Amino acid sequence: MPSNDNKHYVPRDRNWHPPAHAPGYKTTVARSPRQALVSLLSPTVSERAGPDFTRLRMGPHDNDLLLNFREDPALAGSAGLPIGERVIMFGRVVDQFGKPVPHTLVEMWQANAGGRYRHKKDRYLAPLDPNFGGVGRCLTDESGWYRFRTVKPGPYPWPNDVNSWRPAHIHVSVMGPSISTRLVTQMYFEGDPLIPLCPIVNTLRDPEAVETMIGRLDMANSRSMDCLAYRFDLVVRGELQTYFENQG
Repeated sequence: MPSNDNKHYVPRDRNWHPPAHAPGYKTTVARSPRQALVSLLSPTVSERAGPDFTRLRMGPHDNDLLLNFREDPALAGSAGLPIGERVIMFGRVVDQFGKPVPHTLVEMWQANAGGRYRHKKDRYLAPLDPNFGGVGRCLTDESGWYRFRTVKPGPYPWPNDVNSWRPAHIHVSVMGPSISTRLVTQMYFEGDPLIPLCPIVNTLRDPEAVETMIGRLDMANSRSMDCLAYRFDLVVRGELQTYFENQG
């Protein structure tokens, strides 16, 4: 990648991402850095390269959370299925110029329909679902598409202030074409009234940035008498990405 060709670099919009120190989101007060960050002038080969997931062995139900944790996979019909509203989450992974990112790893994790995670430190009063693990993964296809089937997660309270609630959301990690393009984000559901009340969402200063994290109801891809579908496209920095800032 020639370092003297500015057309290969797109300046990073520093106002797009939330500030590291956002007092309304209490956790950032203790975790945010107090000194200026150090910008690296050029990426290393390890940052520009892979990993290559084409030989990653996937299970038959890795992207189907209705089936990948049921107590007895041999059960037929609705027996042993998770409780909750069945939904499809799908979309396309592209780079910053709209080029599809094929064969990249997309991982997701979420609370169950009652708003509880299968994690030893989650002490919310909602019960665990014995047939729901809350994690999934898949590889994008040749055109960058991914797909999961799951249940809609419930909202849950958290100790940010006297009555903070997280909107229903699904966490997503997508690697992109290289190590440095890994994106960790979350998908909210269109129309959720808790979205504008969430202290984490409100760390974003640009309303358009919030819109990029909202999955849109897609009736054309919903399944009759089965699942509603929500489309959530993911944009990562591709082979022409800016790694830190335009030093060209």
